[in-house]
Amino acid sequence: MDFNWLSTILFLPAAGAIVIALIKGKDEKLYKWLAAVFTAIPLALAIYLFVAFDRTAGGIQFEESYLWISPLNSYYHLGVDGLSLPLMLLTTFLGFLAVLISWKVTSRPREFFAWLLLLETSIIGVFVSLDLLLFFIMWEIEVIPMYFLISVWGSGRKGYSATKYVIYTLLGSAFMLAGILSLYFTTGSLSMVDIANGGLGMVQAAMPAAAIFWLLFIGFAVKLPMFPLHTWLPDAHTDAPTAVSVMLAGVLIKMGGYGMIRLCVSMFPSQAQEYAQILIILALIGIIYGAAVTLMQKDIKRMIAYSSISHMGYVLLGIFALGEVSLTGASLQMFSHGIVTGLLFAMAGLIIHNVEVRDLTKLGGLAKQIPIIMVVFVIAGLASLGLPTTSGFAAEFLVFLGSYTSNVVAHLNVYTIIAIIGVVLTAGYILWMLQQAFHGPVKKEFNKVKDADGLERFYMFALVAVIMLVGIYPAVLTDVFKVGIEPIVKLIGG
Repeated sequence: MDFNWLSTILFLPAAGAIVIALIKGKDEKLYKWLAAVFTAIPLALAIYLFVAFDRTAGGIQFEESYLWISPLNSYYHLGVDGLSLPLMLLTTFLGFLAVLISWKVTSRPREFFAWLLLLETSIIGVFVSLDLLLFFIMWEIEVIPMYFLISVWGSGRKGYSATKYVIYTLLGSAFMLAGILSLYFTTGSLSMVDIANGGLGMVQAAMPAAAIFWLLFIGFAVKLPMFPLHTWLPDAHTDAPTAVSVMLAGVLIKMGGYGMIRLCVSMFPSQAQEYAQILIILALIGIIYGAAVTLMQKDIKRMIAYSSISHMGYVLLGIFALGEVSLTGASLQMFSHGIVTGLLFAMAGLIIHNVEVRDLTKLGGLAKQIPIIMVVFVIAGLASLGLPTTSGFAAEFLVFLGSYTSNVVAHLNVYTIIAIIGVVLTAGYILWMLQQAFHGPVKKEFNKVKDADGLERFYMFALVAVIMLVGIYPAVLTDVFKVGIEPIVKLIGG
């Protein structure tokens, strides 16, 4: 029997969380090293699977399927294809770096790292699950560690932000659960693969397909987050600890985009086409509104948080342009945004920790005090605004090209041109942020500020390397994403 690669990747972080929680003693270094080991191994295995993935065969690979709940015909069913494999790799990569970013956590480190590892398992579970019940359980587990990580180790109005996150997530999940139950009663199946391939109507319909589409979509739209369901995100990001912001922006909100492609588009291609224009207009509003509000922010973390709303608008645009190029671009944008915004939050966290100032209007002249942080922050900022040779450019170019050439929605070329305005606004707030923080007169009160140490340089340069690799040679990911996107495009009729 083949080795259960995906189960190993999925449960190793959770096993690490249990070990850290139960181990005796109060050795803080031991907790950190255990967390590093239990996240490094899944990363190594994910890299192996990424290399071993058969790009010519396509389909679901490294599959595991065991009967789980017989009366419901529910299976413990895991597998990855060209869409989910890169997102699983992204999760393990950022999960490992999140441990390194948290190396200086001294408040209740045992609990912190246990919750952080459990969070990684739940997110991986969403990307590898092929059974709707298992998918939903993994989706819900994530809420628990996220709540405690923000409410205990956060800052500012951390209790309020954590509670707001939970309320929004659970409301979205209630819609999603209703959609999943309706889908089960309609098809008699919980298999995501069978439902997508077989379509609806196997059993007497529980409710119209359009209603099920919207129930599922609302749950994913909250997580993406899509305008106007986005207001939890700036609060959660602003008050979360740095590593949690990295995971939240890097992979957690990608669960929303992934769910839209995997369930809404794959299982309801007709409804996706019918409502594409409405959703693309909402994507445009999110792009412009998110960028415009970002321009007005002074808190460095809040600025990056609002920029995520704008960038997730590109994902929504690419998804519902419903073309192979646009869907590939949306998938690459999810990966790129995870790396770029993860780096931006890591850099913002270093500034807040080292300089102890988060108000951009009170910063200035830091280029001479912290040159390494400055250079990496500039690279991350330029990648965010889509500078050529960075992953941000490759992703946004594919989204715009795919959307402009798609014929699924009328006037989509005009919508695409409007979306490009978001890039101009992005350049405005990124350049203003860099100017405010690093240029201008040198302030004497920052003379003793420390630059990045060895560990911080390691995770900074690792993220920069991926940004540049994907930007210079995007085929390393697009060739895999296309393998997963092509069957979905066929279902749409493209």
